[in-house]
Amino acid sequence: MKLIGVGVGPGDPELVTVKAVRVMRAADRVYVPVLSADETGYAELTVRTHVDHDRLERLVFAAGDPHGAAESVARHLRAIGPGGSAVFATIGDPNVYSAFTQLAQAIRELLPDVTVETVPGVIAAQDLASRCRVPLVEGGDALTLLPLGTGVGGLSDVLDGRGSVVVYKSGRHLIGVKEAVRRAGRLHGALYGARLGLPGEVVRPLASADGSTAPYLSSVLVPARRTSLRSGVQ
Repeated sequence: MKLIGVGVGPGDPELVTVKAVRVMRAADRVYVPVLSADETGYAELTVRTHVDHDRLERLVFAAGDPHGAAESVARHLRAIGPGGSAVFATIGDPNVYSAFTQLAQAIRELLPDVTVETVPGVIAAQDLASRCRVPLVEGGDALTLLPLGTGVGGLSDVLDGRGSVVVYKSGRHLIGVKEAVRRAGRLHGALYGARLGLPGEVVRPLASADGSTAPYLSSVLVPARRTSLRSGVQ
């Protein structure tokens, strides 16, 4: 039995890898995470562009509590037996701040013999840098990825360095993020992206971003301190 976490990129269906499409089309079941069974999740919007078989299923995933979802997937894997496979499709990459890590651990507890694999995906920081024509890192630049699910604490310390900083899940904290970047003297050149590749996409300088309307899928890129900084976003 095999469980495969597949990254489907930040939202743009064209950023899904050939391997990801092949694995999803071949799987016995492809799960897409949702908060409720009657909604269409971000991952599903991308997956349905490439997968049209009837083995696609919404998996209700409660944040911080993967056990209910794990039991559903484990039941499926037991039913199909040896040689069967289940895919969990996740926005971005399954090894970068993904719910797949929690799900895989919970399924291992139920099915110790399950084989867990991952297929990497493009992350939002790469897409945002590409759209804005700004190198994510170059030369000896350091890169810090910082999730802000619980607040902006620690962001100022990271911004004191010279490397590139990417802030994930910044939506409800965007006002605080913007202020921290301003205090660090790095607001010029900082970039904001939301719902990349999805309906309602926003890409703009952080200085002009409205923190009162930022969605959950928001990212901020503060490029490394360089002697010159070129951006395609005006």
